[in-house]
Order: sequence, then structure tokens, then C-alpha cells
Amino acid sequence: MAVLGIESSAHTFGVGVVDHGRILANEKSMYRITNKGMIPAEVAEFHIENSAPTVEKALDSCGLQIKDITGIGYTRGPGLGPCLQVGQLTAKSLAFRLNVPIVPVNHGLAHVEITKHVAYMNDPLALYVSGGNSQILKFDKNAHRYAILGETFDMGIGNMLDAFARKLGLSHAWGSEIESLARSGAYLQLPYTVKGMDFSFTGLLTKSSQLIGKAKKEDLCYSVQETSFAMLCEATERALLLTKSRELCVCGGVAQNNRLADMLNCVAKEHNARFSRAPNEYNADNGAMIAYVAERLLLKGADVPLKKCDFMQRYRIDEAVFYG
Repeated sequence: MAVLGIESSAHTFGVGVVDHGRILANEKSMYRITNKGMIPAEVAEFHIENSAPTVEKALDSCGLQIKDITGIGYTRGPGLGPCLQVGQLTAKSLAFRLNVPIVPVNHGLAHVEITKHVAYMNDPLALYVSGGNSQILKFDKNAHRYAILGETFDMGIGNMLDAFARKLGLSHAWGSEIESLARSGAYLQLPYTVKGMDFSFTGLLTKSSQLIGKAKKEDLCYSVQETSFAMLCEATERALLLTKSRELCVCGGVAQNNRLADMLNCVAKEHNARFSRAPNEYNADNGAMIAYVAERLLLKGADVPLKKCDFMQRYRIDEAVFYG
């Protein structure tokens, strides 16, 4: 079956096509974020304008026609309401037009599952780090859903890094700019908050922001990155020991950071676990991850009536049933 997946939780409108686990297409249109951040209504308008062209581009890239699609998946949440709604309506329109089954997908679950798929992992402990989310996850086969072993008390690490970068006056590629500047920085002591397997980033953001203009940009970037990543690694290592996992992966937008990957790799090696992450194409928000999970759900018999295909801004991963 050829399943088309639509991702629209934030600034990316992504469309992927998957056939029996093979990723045939993964195209996207991205709203350019300014130093004002994202205004949901404006991003949604961008998605409306780019939805049809992105679907067409995905089909063209794999040599299929719309009539070849046998199933539809879309991001139900979490995410920005207006953006999620564009993807939902696009998916419902296509499913109705083609008379094919449709299934909603949890955004975070898709990040973990595509990483497992392309990294050839079976049952990893997963650190999911993105703009709005920072969670330590392990799949519970008996409950058919992911258990959250640890998570942020306040904000996702991606949002923290972006907020700091904006205060620092960096360009729109905030995460990569911080990573680049950090390479020539020196350490400054900043607030470090870990409670068991949970963590908090607001104290770190507040203190580092207060030091802007008083310390070198490179030192601040290095210190923010090292401190926040060390927090994640401590909590993840604790979860790795408690679960006795032999595999560890990192996924989500912040997983593109090479320094974080290196630190997690060290943690995994210390405990004889295999570490991996997906190529950046699949760590960034993308439609292929939605298509992949949707296909697996559809093959298990999932088929949600159109009138029940909603979107949910606060759709936690531990609420999503998955028969993978």
C-alpha cells in the first residue's frame, strides 16, 4: 500500500509517501521564522498556500499519481492549533476524495518510530528533544503505548535554545548558530536542574539571558549547550540503568546537534548499549515519519471515521495507542 502522510504541527508542512516501510518521498515547505518567533495564524496561512504544491511535489518525486494512494495519515498533535488544522483538513479532503482509510498520528510517536526504523533499532530507550517537547520514553508492549519516564517541568529544550538565541541576537537558524559559536567557547557556571529523570530549563534561560553583554557570546553558547545537554544526559543515563535498555536513541529537531549526540554516545558506551539517531532529514519535522506510522497503524486495521478525525494541541505521547 502507498500511504501519504502529512505533517503540519509547526513551521513545516511536510508530505511523505511510504510503501511497505520503504520511504518513497519526503518533501516539505518551511515557513521562515523571524526574530519574532512563530505567529500561528501566519504559519497556518503559509501551510494553506503550500499544501497542494507540496503534495504534488511528493507525488512527482516518487513517480506516483494521487489515485495510487491507498491510505492517508496526518499529525493530530501536539502542535499549534491553526497549523494542525490545515494538515487535518488537507488529509480529510484527500481521504474523502480518494475514498481511502485515514488515521491520525501522534507527532512525538512518529519521531521515535521513524528513528527506530531507519536506525534499525528494536526496543530503544528514546530521548525525544524538540521545540515543544523534551521527554525520555520507553515503549510499553503490554499497554501498547509509550511510557514517559522523564520530561521537562517547564519548556522544551528547543524552545529554550531558540529563546536564548533570539535574546542573543542570532540569526533564524538558532540551534545551529548556538552549536557553531559553542565550539570556541569556555564554560561559565549556570543553573543545573535535574529531579530524578525530570529536568527544568527556565532557570538556565533566565541566568544566561542576564549574562548577555557581560560575557562573550561564544562562552554563553558553550555554557548553555553543555549545561542543558548534561542535564539531559544525567536523566537519560538514570533511565538507561533503570530499564536495563541495550539500545539508546535520540530523536526530534534538537537531535540534529552533534554535541548532544556525542555526549549520549558516551553514556551508551559506558553501559554497553548501542546508540544511534536518524539522519537529519528525519529528525527535523517531516511527512515521511507520519506516513510510516500511519501505514503501520492501517496494516493493523486502524481506520478512523472522517467525522472523528480531529486535531489536539496537547496530545501527549502516552495517550496514543500504537500496535507496532
